[in-house]
Amino acid sequence: MSDNQQGITEDQWRQAKLIWDYHQMSHDVRPVDAAIGLGSHDLGVPAFCAELYRAGLFTTLVFTGGPNPTAPQRFPRGEAVHFREHAIELGVPAEAILLEPTARNTGQNLTLSRDVLAAAGIVPKTVLLASMPYMERRAFATARKVWPEVEVVCASAPLEFDDYLKTIGDDKHVVDQLVGDLQRVIEYPKLGFAIEQEVPEDVHAAYESLIRNGFTSRLIS
Repeated sequence: MSDNQQGITEDQWRQAKLIWDYHQMSHDVRPVDAAIGLGSHDLGVPAFCAELYRAGLFTTLVFTGGPNPTAPQRFPRGEAVHFREHAIELGVPAEAILLEPTARNTGQNLTLSRDVLAAAGIVPKTVLLASMPYMERRAFATARKVWPEVEVVCASAPLEFDDYLKTIGDDKHVVDQLVGDLQRVIEYPKLGFAIEQEVPEDVHAAYESLIRNGFTSRLIS
């Protein structure tokens, strides 16, 4: 369990770990026609994209995302712009990266990235979506809804839950994010934003318990 609990009990850690595991799709990472690095508050995404690029899994990489709505000061020029710069620092050639600097949500990340790829003459059959670990399932469900003709591989940096907590350094923030993303997995299909995903009973119970315990800052009303 994390040394930096910041108000998280052992029970809450176990509940959060259930949700963490559920969010990850465990897809086999393999060569694809293009990759999309989804915007976030975390430079782990472009670092992971750079690693996969160096491994030869794709030749074209799109970074997508405008200013982060919850932390605009984190990447003041927009997520995609900062992610591109970080990937170049890590050895990805600038000519391999396409930029989509305006998306404000995951649906836009995907549809606008598809447009950017098409403008470059690329109509992929397989796409790797690189995200934060707890965003994999939502990215998958959204892609199946808005881009059903493409085969999607979801991937994130291979971190254990405790290692991710240490990386971020704020356990409550991470659990709030886990809960918020699960709410979106549950609610977005009703709004037409994503396909439905089955949520196991123990995961749903953990989710409701964490909401009762105040992990609510990322919930949508």
